[in-house]
Amino acid sequence: MASSAAPGLARRIGAFDATMIVMGGIVGSGIFANPREVAIELPSAPLLLAAWIAGGVMALLGALIYAELAARRPGVGGQYAYLRDAYHPLAAFLYGWVLLLVVQTGGMAAVALIFARYSGRLLGVALPEPALGMAALLALTVVNCLGVAMGARVQSALMVLKIAAIATLIVCGWLLVPPVTGAAAAAPLAGQGVRALFAFGAAMAPVLFAYGGWQTASFVSGELRDPRRDLPRGLLLGVSGVIVLYLGVNWVCVRALGGPGLAQTLAPASAVMERALGPAGARLIAAGIAISTLGFLSQSMLTAPRVYYAMANDGVFFERVGRIHPRTRVPVVAIALQGAFAMLLTAWGQYRQILDYMIAVDFIFFGLTASCLFVFRRRDGGVTSEGFRTPGHPWTTAIFVAGCWLFVANLVAQKPRDTLLGMAILLTGVPAFALWSARRSRGSG
Repeated sequence: MASSAAPGLARRIGAFDATMIVMGGIVGSGIFANPREVAIELPSAPLLLAAWIAGGVMALLGALIYAELAARRPGVGGQYAYLRDAYHPLAAFLYGWVLLLVVQTGGMAAVALIFARYSGRLLGVALPEPALGMAALLALTVVNCLGVAMGARVQSALMVLKIAAIATLIVCGWLLVPPVTGAAAAAPLAGQGVRALFAFGAAMAPVLFAYGGWQTASFVSGELRDPRRDLPRGLLLGVSGVIVLYLGVNWVCVRALGGPGLAQTLAPASAVMERALGPAGARLIAAGIAISTLGFLSQSMLTAPRVYYAMANDGVFFERVGRIHPRTRVPVVAIALQGAFAMLLTAWGQYRQILDYMIAVDFIFFGLTASCLFVFRRRDGGVTSEGFRTPGHPWTTAIFVAGCWLFVANLVAQKPRDTLLGMAILLTGVPAFALWSARRSRGSG
């Protein structure tokens, strides 16, 4: 375990940076492409927009729950700490295990290649995409090793640029592109009743993926100046801001392309901007996508290493990972470890298959973490005057938990093989936890 005499994490992140971290964890490249995936299932424009509204409501419910969890448990590790304190260290370890092996690093590898694809075209660089992606990951690893204030400033700057790119898409699509009319504007949903319900459920998969990531802001609660105030505020403002941006993007895409046209367009954001500004518009949105993906990578490099740091401090991971650099006051080994894993997966290229296995596992932990609120409320016997209280609890919390696990059930029905493989990867963490726990017991004995 890390020594108590070692330097601790520095509390240098304020409310604005917390909000940008929340938004940066959500907004990657998905919003520029996922409207098409939803339109394939729901070519009816009203239902398509309803799916994005439903996804936003789910994300907001989750943010409200995590806001209270953050107020009750403001220490290092966020979601990892909630699971550990509410249930058992094994539950928390398994979450951190899959976060490092696949969920966080695999997502970073996927986004790094998207960044390389768009930035390489814009710059005219002929290097292989994996090399460009790995170079971006290495640069962000170095930036975040220089200190949490530096990492937060870079992340906030990239998020402001992302907001500007998305706002440009919305404004240009609204003012410069005429709306489609007639049959091209909308299409009825094939089938009624149960078939329509299944189509809506299928459309929710890319929606929920696009809204995911806000929970990672909780990982840096130990470095917020006032976590009880700033993290709840950042979660609520950040998720609300993303909902507005996402609905705006989908509205202009439907307005410009129509439901059927959107379903047939591989790059809807580029199509809208090209109609608005010609080839220059397509290049502009390509730059926006490159910035957006880089911002997502920056946020991931800033947040998730704090989970591995917390695991090491609990004695269930490599001791070195729990060390803080005396000058920069950040867990440099944890940051470097995540950067190395992400770069390896970027070079390997098979991470996409593994990510398919872990989708259900990710949402199991979403629901399990939200259920921690029931445990903490029962144990704590109320909320202190300075704490945040989730509106509508226990009903809103129960709805969020049920929504996560119904989504998992839908994935099990659709992809039983992938789901079972994901569970198998998760269970490899059980002997690893037993090994580190045994070592910790021998050390304390």
